[in-house]
Amino acid sequence: MSYEFFLAFRYLRSRHKRRLARVTAVAAMLGITMGVAALIVTFALSNGFRDEMREKILQGTAHLSVLRTDGLPITDYTNVSARLQQIDGVESASATTYDGGLARGSKGSAYAVIRGIEGQAGQTAQARKWIVEGSFDPLFDRSPLSEGRTPPAVIGSELASRIGISVGDVFQIIPANEATSETMRRLRVAGIFRSGLFEYDSTWIYVDFNLASTFAGGDHSASVMSIQVHDADRVKDVAARVQSAMGQEYTTVDWQQANQPLFSALALERRMGLFIIGLIIAVAALNITTMLILVVVERRRDIAVLSTLGATRMGVMMLFVIEGAVVGAIGAVAGIIVGLAACFVGNYFHLVSLPADVYSISNVPLNATLSETLIAALVAFVLSVLATIYPARAAARLRPVEALRDG
Repeated sequence: MSYEFFLAFRYLRSRHKRRLARVTAVAAMLGITMGVAALIVTFALSNGFRDEMREKILQGTAHLSVLRTDGLPITDYTNVSARLQQIDGVESASATTYDGGLARGSKGSAYAVIRGIEGQAGQTAQARKWIVEGSFDPLFDRSPLSEGRTPPAVIGSELASRIGISVGDVFQIIPANEATSETMRRLRVAGIFRSGLFEYDSTWIYVDFNLASTFAGGDHSASVMSIQVHDADRVKDVAARVQSAMGQEYTTVDWQQANQPLFSALALERRMGLFIIGLIIAVAALNITTMLILVVVERRRDIAVLSTLGATRMGVMMLFVIEGAVVGAIGAVAGIIVGLAACFVGNYFHLVSLPADVYSISNVPLNATLSETLIAALVAFVLSVLATIYPARAAARLRPVEALRDG
């Protein structure tokens, strides 16, 4: 072991170190530890919120939507669906309608989005996983409705609670294009779903596509073709192929375009949060500078003796750089442990809870990644080493004669 490492570790363990220098060293380690832990938790919280929002959006909406360029409904949706399913990357394509309306139950009324869907697996497979009561199956029962039989619907849990209905109850719906009491429709609750995304749970009502078409005037047309793709991250490639195959008569909107403002806002919040935590780590690293300045003052005679024994200026510098780097490394490792432990505890006890009506989701997981954890530790370690430069250079410039005379 070189004398620089030997003396650096000796100074760190020294019992004769002045109390102020020792307290400053401990404060520097704790500062780095808390900074790294905070950075890891910030990374994890940002990842969790983004991933949760992304998952809910992909589960509840089409990966790719195809609409007529002129804004008219798609009347030949069966042929369009067949053409779309032949395109590479498309998993399923089905007709969908979206219509606003007013839902009325025993407790009151609320705005609702009536979503008409076909029974293909691609469009309903994920929605079926959201069911908490009842079933989706009655929606796609093709037996003719007998006289007096009420059409089934699957309704969001928040909307059901708001208007006071449960499975088996009958409620009224007034479609937006038929907003009069004479056109009130009756629906029976076949199921209640909970997606975890407040916007869906508080407004959506699923009905059979043919029933939704009658709400829109009975022309059996689709407002949009909903496409599920094999790889949601490569949706733009599929969109380009769809646009090429369908021509200028149709336009496409992928899930990334539809939610770009949301993800841009999340990215901005992430950058600002990381910048603020980075400043905290930088301030913590300055404690290392203070500690080493105190050590240099305390060890003036030792530095002078080393210089007279032949130690080079670079050797003296390395002694204090190593001491500061060790403090930074210990703090960074401890920060990793504390940060990951905080993420585990937060996920286990669901500590990060949010008001769903404000943030759309009620709970945010802390998703820490290996790469970001290592980046947080590396940033802290590099800042710790940089913080040693000034006191290390000051120690290397000490004149042995003056140090021995003053000591």
